[in-house]
Amino acid sequence: MQRVKGSSARRRRPSPASILLRRFGLWVGVPVLLAGGLYGGVQWSRSPPGQSALQYAADRMLDCTARFGLVVNDVRVEGRETTDPETILTALGAGPGTPILAVSPKRAKEQLEALPWVGSAVVERRLPDTLYVRLVERKPLALWQHSGKIELIDREGAVIPVSHLDRFAKLPLVVGDDAASHAAELLDILATEPDLAARVSAAIRVGDRRWNLRIDNAIDVLLPADSPASAWAQLANLERSSAILKRDVQVVDVRLPDRLVVRVNPEAPKEAPPPKKGRLSAKST
Repeated sequence: MQRVKGSSARRRRPSPASILLRRFGLWVGVPVLLAGGLYGGVQWSRSPPGQSALQYAADRMLDCTARFGLVVNDVRVEGRETTDPETILTALGAGPGTPILAVSPKRAKEQLEALPWVGSAVVERRLPDTLYVRLVERKPLALWQHSGKIELIDREGAVIPVSHLDRFAKLPLVVGDDAASHAAELLDILATEPDLAARVSAAIRVGDRRWNLRIDNAIDVLLPADSPASAWAQLANLERSSAILKRDVQVVDVRLPDRLVVRVNPEAPKEAPPPKKGRLSAKST
């Protein structure tokens, strides 16, 4: 009988998986360990001790950059007309000596654009020591009367939140809930006849379609919904040729393209003359 060597203690052949693990275990294990360490670091950084440590490290880094001269020494602002300089510095969160890398341009932009007069802003760090700010300020267009209150608006019809309106008293007044969004279009039309436009004391929006103008605080001019610019030019020509608005009129209706309707102020009733006194005669009895 032929003996088979190793038949009683046969060695097991390694599986393909164990071969791969032996050959590539290092390549698999290192990334796994790195990923686990990264995950653990992220979780630690979210904990209060981790956040404190990160903040401490960030503060030390900023102090280090400041020692190398990376601090705010100059703030250059373009486009400022109304916004107070101190308000701009407060929004930037920076002043002379502030580490310039501590200023977040994104956050500063958001803070500036939240100011009443600022429409848009650009903030840049210009190393080593300058903050550059470019503002586009909102331009006041008119006063808007609606819902029992008066507010300041810009050309887009957006409210400019200011607390005191006294210095804007000479701006045009538009009246009506939807007057703000149409004010710029109307005022552009009125500006084509500046002499007559200067006499407009208020513009009242009617039915979200058209405007009534109050001229000299006394005369109502009814503009049409269609072609208001033509009607306005026609009225200005009539005023130049015949001074129609300087007469004793109450309403001028220019809504019809082929005619002008004028309503005059009613005449006050004339007082009746006092009765004549008759002579008294003496009668003899």
